[in-house]
Amino acid sequence: MPKLRVYQLARELNRDNSEIIRELQHMGVPVTSHSNTVEDRLADALRKKLGVLEIAEKVAAPPPVEEVKVEAPPPAPPPPPEPVHVEAPKEVAKVEVKAEPKVETKVEEKPAPTPVEKPVEKVAAPPMAAQPPAGRTATLPPPPPAGAKVAAPVVTPPTLPTPPTPKVEPPPEERKKTMQEIVQERLRQQHRLPQPPPPGQRRPFDRPGQRPPGPGQPRHPSAPGFQNRGAAPPAPPGARPWTRPGTAPPPLPQPLEQRRPQGTRHEVDRNQRYERQAEKKLGTPFVRPQPKAEPPREFRKVMLTEGLTVKDLAEKLDVKSTDMMRKLMDRGVFATINQTLDKEMAKDIAKAFNAEADFVTFEESVMLDAVEISQAQNALPRAPVVTIMGHVDHGKTSLLDAIRKTRVTEQEAGGITQHIGAYQVTVKDSRKITFLDTPGHEAFTLMRARGAKVTDIVVLVVAADDGVMPQTLESISHTKAAKVPFVVAINKIDKPGVNPERVKRELAEQGLQAEDWGGDTVTVEVSAKTGQNLELLLEMILLVADIQNLKADPGLPASGTVLEAKIDKGRGNVATVLVQNGTLKVGDNFIAGAIYGKVRAMFDENAKLVREAGPSTPVEVLGLQGLPMAGDLFQSIADDNKARQIASYRQEKLRDIALAKTSRLTLDQLHKQLTEGEIKEVPLILKCDVQGSQEALTDMLNKLSTDKVKVRILHSSVGAITETDVLLAAASNAIIIGFNVRPERKAAELANREKVEIRLHTIIYNVVGEITRAMQGMLEPVYKETRLGTAEVRNTFRIPKVGTIAGCYITDGKITRNAEVRLLRDNVVIYEGKIASLKRFKEDASEVTRGYECGIGIQNFNDVKVGDTIEAFVTEKVITDLGA
Repeated sequence: MPKLRVYQLARELNRDNSEIIRELQHMGVPVTSHSNTVEDRLADALRKKLGVLEIAEKVAAPPPVEEVKVEAPPPAPPPPPEPVHVEAPKEVAKVEVKAEPKVETKVEEKPAPTPVEKPVEKVAAPPMAAQPPAGRTATLPPPPPAGAKVAAPVVTPPTLPTPPTPKVEPPPEERKKTMQEIVQERLRQQHRLPQPPPPGQRRPFDRPGQRPPGPGQPRHPSAPGFQNRGAAPPAPPGARPWTRPGTAPPPLPQPLEQRRPQGTRHEVDRNQRYERQAEKKLGTPFVRPQPKAEPPREFRKVMLTEGLTVKDLAEKLDVKSTDMMRKLMDRGVFATINQTLDKEMAKDIAKAFNAEADFVTFEESVMLDAVEISQAQNALPRAPVVTIMGHVDHGKTSLLDAIRKTRVTEQEAGGITQHIGAYQVTVKDSRKITFLDTPGHEAFTLMRARGAKVTDIVVLVVAADDGVMPQTLESISHTKAAKVPFVVAINKIDKPGVNPERVKRELAEQGLQAEDWGGDTVTVEVSAKTGQNLELLLEMILLVADIQNLKADPGLPASGTVLEAKIDKGRGNVATVLVQNGTLKVGDNFIAGAIYGKVRAMFDENAKLVREAGPSTPVEVLGLQGLPMAGDLFQSIADDNKARQIASYRQEKLRDIALAKTSRLTLDQLHKQLTEGEIKEVPLILKCDVQGSQEALTDMLNKLSTDKVKVRILHSSVGAITETDVLLAAASNAIIIGFNVRPERKAAELANREKVEIRLHTIIYNVVGEITRAMQGMLEPVYKETRLGTAEVRNTFRIPKVGTIAGCYITDGKITRNAEVRLLRDNVVIYEGKIASLKRFKEDASEVTRGYECGIGIQNFNDVKVGDTIEAFVTEKVITDLGA
């Protein structure tokens, strides 16, 4: 129902707009203009109020009296006098207390002042007394003769006799109601005034609009043992107390002070003020509607995604956001509806609403929603993804070059693959095969594991002359863990003297039984150099793919895996993505790990621009806001804001993990370092060309750390060496390692000025060897002493300006010119120094061997005596062991 405006309400009630505005303001309604709207309940209250006022204006109320006056009864007793009802005055006259035991009342004859007074027919009861002050019930004695004036009622509290039991008034239905009673009853019905108390009960003092008791009056008349000192004197027998006709009052609503206020302190004050105004206007306590108790919720399970907000969780649980925030505040979390929640808090809140939460990744939730919409008949056959794995130098890339008719091996530094290469080859019948070339070096374990996870078939390349090697075993383990079928390619069969049967025997020891040996592993003997049996290898790959029945739905949102990521100087952040399902188009929003973006352009392996990429297609994607990690899931998404939200949440989690890994030095660690000696550190700054190489190189360098020397990588990233890297190295005395990257011109000039060392490499094991040598050089040098020979002093010669020369006989070994000597006297070391001169027959000699005599001069020492022994030795510096 639409709300009424003030002018419409004034027109309906035939009042001025200003009068309606004033009445609404008195009721506590904030209206200021005739065009303001008024709620229906307030309009109804105003209609009732104005209607009651019109009725009250028609009825002339008797004026308030200060003295209690009753009409004197006629002298003849047979006709009973009429009861006179007088309204309770607003102010109670003070009662004078005197010592006289008799109580007299001033009686004055006065005609009825208003036409409201009507005689009551068929009343057999005695005349009723005038109404006492509110809250009291008094009885009046028989009136004295007309015109007699008596003093005010006087009561002595100590000597007040107990009033007699009042007589009960006949039921109200036995007599007619006066006009005043009718008006009051109508006022009560319209204003919801409380009913008067039943006869014999006192009125409460807290009626709306009634004046509280004075200082000389008791505040709790209903307390036990209370005596009303201001009560009227007892009435003679036969008189009955005056009571207003009516029924028992209804039960009062819950007091305001017992209700729990809701909201902030200012809201509670404002609400209580409005309630008091409503009570004053309506004449009844304001009753706030009590909220209905909600039925218990049924237990259910919900599926949640990472990075969900308070609003998302409320929608999932089908509750109000305010209820959700109230639950969070109970747990000490003050969150807005757009704030993200972690998994533990979301599960706790869901449990509070009788629900069990299961978390899935955002990519999984998108795919689940898409699969529900998609239909099974939309799936189409797709090209198989084949990963080539094996030991280093077994010919993996050469085999792929022979299939693609390219020369990728010649482009790799050192002749080894150090990146994941993704290529798509068209074979016979226009069928396509996607190949992933993985490194075989031991440093690229993560790349091989990543390649095994995204592939459909693994081609295990084993050299016929080498057999099964360590990285071959590792590749077998990765493939078995991924539950991917094998196709074994025994390469280099063109070499003379090779034995393919030995390779099959070694594979059988690893659980790969060849088909010609009765197993289920497809083996093909090939030669990448001559191209022998390459067509047979491709046929076997397609046969295994047909058995797997590989299908995908091109109509779904694109999803895949990031294989590599790098920074291109002209194109910015570039990621190599393998699309595994759906179709990726230019302009699609996507999220890859903690990075989001929008596809600006796509290129295939031949650097050709493509507009879209279907399932099993590797492409280079431009438009990333950062560099994702190799192996991150790639998912296209329609909502750009949702992608930003998830990426921001994941970046925050990565920062928390990085901070958690940064260990602070505790007192226990400090004591351990002081007792064992300070550990040496090799600070490094690592810059690589692609994300995969950075990951592998970081892992290899961290493994070089020992108990004596620790490799500390301050910063590692993808891209060229910049001035920022040089400044960081200068501040931390670090060495910059560049892998397949070069420093910028300004960075190289800054490095020369700051004396920062930049080491550039293109082969990964050269980096490892150089860092190992640097770690060995940081340790304290270890010297080894080698004994050369001994000589016996048989005579001494003092030569001016030269010193003492010892004439010696070589008893063991030899004495050389550059050797160090130790002078022993009675097998006690007297001096240790160097030889100043070594002569034989006045000629300088480079060395003197056993059985010969010579003259030996010791540098800066002349206290040589006959019988001393001179021992010659040399000190050699040895390579320090880094330790485990």
